[in-house]
Amino acid sequence: MPSFDVVSEIDMQEVRNAVDQASREIANRFDFKNTNSSIELDDKAMNITLESASHDRMFALKQVLEEKLVKRQVSLKSVDFGDNEDAAGGRTRLKAGLKAGISSDDAKKINTIIKDMKLKGVGSQTQGDQVRVTGKKRDALQDVIANLKAADIEIPLQFQNFRD
Repeated sequence: MPSFDVVSEIDMQEVRNAVDQASREIANRFDFKNTNSSIELDDKAMNITLESASHDRMFALKQVLEEKLVKRQVSLKSVDFGDNEDAAGGRTRLKAGLKAGISSDDAKKINTIIKDMKLKGVGSQTQGDQVRVTGKKRDALQDVIANLKAADIEIPLQFQNFRD
């Protein structure tokens, strides 16, 4: 019976590369001179810390980071930007968390989307931080993939382990 897994993963190497590229760009750009702007990645806590001299520079810094992430094909849905907070010395700090894995609420949403399609012989079940979708026909599973791509879910989805 054909099946596939719906997962939400982040390639941390690509995130690391994007942060490094953004750091190099802000070190060389004229509009960031003497602002002591920085971007740091904490792999263990899975968050990115942006720091700059003012709210204007923070907006530009966030934009540079987003451009680099998109260029490295990391979905912006997986980055959860917090609010600007004041730091020491009149500076501004912004923390961005990285979301990986499918939570139980998101798994329920995915399961209801699949059930609402009312395809014959297609079923889904949650297995940890992924959702396994099984069906009798390959075409029905491809329809499920197309509908999940079109659905408005707050996390990036990948489809893996497609078996006949």
